[in-house]
Amino acid sequence: GKHWTVNEVRALIRIWSDKNIQQQLEGTVRNKRIFEQVAARLQKFGIDRDWKQCRTKYKNLKHEYKSVKNAQDSGSTSRSMKFFNELDAILGHSTMEQASKSDN
Repeated sequence: GKHWTVNEVRALIRIWSDKNIQQQLEGTVRNKRIFEQVAARLQKFGIDRDWKQCRTKYKNLKHEYKSVKNAQDSGSTSRSMKFFNELDAILGHSTMEQASKSDN
């Protein structure tokens, strides 16, 4: 597919950071409908991506974030990624919440 621009990724992350979208994504595996919503919202920003592209980009960002985070947790500072802070704001807290839930 066509390469995602910085602005497109920013827009995707902005939509993803919507609490409503996050809750839907956390609660389901069959998420085509959610990504159709995401794609529709991107369209409003003038970004033409279908739900599959959105889902793939979401998965890739999430995967990259996790590997950077794991590297950092093990003391390595060499790995980093664009948008790490934005993703950390979304994903960092959810992993913390899950950790504290399993403690109780």
